[in-house]
Amino acid sequence: MPRIHSPRRGSMAYSPRKRAARIYPRVRTWPISDDPKLLGFAGYKAGMTHMFVRDPRKDSPTSGKDVFTPVTILECPDIVPFAIRFYKRSAYGFTPSGELWAENLNSISPHIAKKINIPKKTPSSPPSDADRVTLLVSTLPSEASVPKKKPEIFEIAVGGTEFEDQLKFAKSLLGKRQKPNNVFKAGEYIDVVAVTKGKGMQGPVKRFGVKVDYRKGHSKARHVGSLGNRASPTRWTVPMAGQMGYGSRTEFNKMIVQIGEKGDAINPKGGFVNYGVIEGSYIAIKGSVPGPAKRLVRLRAPIRSKQARVEPEITYISLESKQGR
Repeated sequence: MPRIHSPRRGSMAYSPRKRAARIYPRVRTWPISDDPKLLGFAGYKAGMTHMFVRDPRKDSPTSGKDVFTPVTILECPDIVPFAIRFYKRSAYGFTPSGELWAENLNSISPHIAKKINIPKKTPSSPPSDADRVTLLVSTLPSEASVPKKKPEIFEIAVGGTEFEDQLKFAKSLLGKRQKPNNVFKAGEYIDVVAVTKGKGMQGPVKRFGVKVDYRKGHSKARHVGSLGNRASPTRWTVPMAGQMGYGSRTEFNKMIVQIGEKGDAINPKGGFVNYGVIEGSYIAIKGSVPGPAKRLVRLRAPIRSKQARVEPEITYISLESKQGR
């Protein structure tokens, strides 16, 4: 009897599918920038709404017309750079070589002591072998509509090609609050890094998209036919049940439609579902963003995009409640 060949039943993308190490992601790669500037920011996902944005593309069939645009709203309270981290080049890549901390840290970020141990003494000058600079920043969740006070702490790269320029720029930001409009502008493209919704233990049909089997002589339908040779598998490639969701994902080239300083211009009636009312700064991003409401989403300068910035012209913002939809 000839061997029957068929395509794979189920996608093995993002394999192995396992839970993220923490609830907010780590950015491992940063773009190269000639100018000294912050290359990232962060915000809390509030929800989605829709706008009508005039299409600026000349070659588009909808050029000059108002286009229905779904947007995701992130509440973006200020971030506080509280330390400069130095890296030195070694045979194993860049390794940390020292830190330079801000003074009066408790007054700058009052809840930071709940997250980390603040050192009593830190060096006042950078190490002599340093080659690269990043900023350690703290969020201020107490100023957003999220039920927490303990901040998230992560690194943000600093642009620039010369170490002296990076260090000078990083020192100018140390201990000073940074708003989202100091880092990004409306019309720019960014990369979004977040942890997706967790769905727990799921079977192979929902987890991998395996076709439901209706062959005769089998008591099961939502399963895989064979697990293959289990004596000495080099790599497990058969879709099986397990953890679904709660993985770190990066979406490239998401356009910033709007950056505002007051949430009154974007809050729907009754506030965002499962989030509440935005009172401070916010960023509206075209399309969807991974993760549920109240989860921290990290924003990064685009690592692939070559599209020029064109500031969107917004003609309508929906403020209708999305409750029950």
